[in-house]
Amino acid sequence: MATIDRQATTLALAHALSAAERGLAVIPLSRTKLPALRSPHRDDPAAPLCHGECGRFGHGVYDASTDPRRIRELFAAAPWATGYGIACGLEPHRLIGIDLDTKSGTDSSAALRELALRHLFTIPETVVVLTPSGGRHVWLSGPPGIVVPNSASRLAPGIDIRGAGGYLVGPGSRTGHGVYGTAPGTAHLAPARCPASLLPLLMPPPRNRQPALLAADRHGQGLVQFVLAAHEGQRNTRLFWAACRAYENGLGPELTEALVAAAVRTGLTEREARSTIVSASRMTPRHPDAGPGSVPEES
Repeated sequence: MATIDRQATTLALAHALSAAERGLAVIPLSRTKLPALRSPHRDDPAAPLCHGECGRFGHGVYDASTDPRRIRELFAAAPWATGYGIACGLEPHRLIGIDLDTKSGTDSSAALRELALRHLFTIPETVVVLTPSGGRHVWLSGPPGIVVPNSASRLAPGIDIRGAGGYLVGPGSRTGHGVYGTAPGTAHLAPARCPASLLPLLMPPPRNRQPALLAADRHGQGLVQFVLAAHEGQRNTRLFWAACRAYENGLGPELTEALVAAAVRTGLTEREARSTIVSASRMTPRHPDAGPGSVPEES
């Protein structure tokens, strides 16, 4: 059994180094698909939140690296690792993973096709990883400056999203249920750009009653307030979401300056704010019947 584990670790390291050559940051995983290295702070409940600033291994996705030397050190510290995880949301690919599950009793592939028909997008040719349970991981690339969060079954039943702070099990990893592998004809591909109509669906819903605010205020001041309420770490995300809603409802040009001003007040630079709004304008489908008073449907 030990020989098999050593072979699995050697193969996992080789696959991890190959992924790193493609710009994908990796960490070692155990057979349970969890990070192989435990937190160095696990026995200290009073320890401050640490994302690796202490210099030790064991911080999950925050250990992820594309540096071959560091990757070898990570695997050397976890000789029981049989797989590797690929960190999502990092440059240069800004990876987003669509996890189509088969264990929830729902047809997640059909749910994704229904979403595509309803919102007029097509999943492009991209990397697809087949899981031992029969599921699929679809790899997409997000736009710069936009943080796509993790979510579970929010997009549709059986569809989980792996975004910033999350990771995907890399192809070639061996788990307790079997081996992950790429679908035929996709191993050589780079993660394809996330479809413009899909991206807004992956963003977190607003915490306030945004549709009601927009309906009540035909000039979209609710969207401006939504941006003003952003905290550090969510400023670009909130601005992008608000700009998408504005352009969907024909308010984009009218609200641009107000959205820029609101974003600057939260701490973004004017250049960052305008770049995010331009991205939203390019990625948001315009509904021909949408007018200044139209209210977007929430999905």
